[in-house]
Amino acid sequence: MLESLYGRENYVAAKKLLDVAELRHRALTSNVANAETPGYQRVDVDAAFKLKLERALQAGGVDKIQQAQPTLKIDTASIAVRPDGNNVSIDQELLEINKNALEYEFLTSYVSSSIQRLKTTITGRNG
Repeated sequence: MLESLYGRENYVAAKKLLDVAELRHRALTSNVANAETPGYQRVDVDAAFKLKLERALQAGGVDKIQQAQPTLKIDTASIAVRPDGNNVSIDQELLEINKNALEYEFLTSYVSSSIQRLKTTITGRNG
């Protein structure tokens, strides 16, 4: 019974996205911490990960989803906001942190409700 929940593609994908949100949060807070570091280049989760995950979901199978690993990449597309080449915009980073926090909250709610449904199934009571 547990394997049927924990092995479902939606559940595994949600857990993977939680890992991505946590990695992204670390990247964004690192960017904020280095906003005054001369020459620092902001980092973020590699945009190619989204495509990898979409392909894994289309191919089906939990193993393919678990194999998709997010990585951090230097954001060379952002323009420098300081003369020394630093491309961290505090306003943009804070906006991205808030957006990431909302996504994380949604995903934790989804995973939590999946576990709550399992608990209800096992105990026969809600709550």
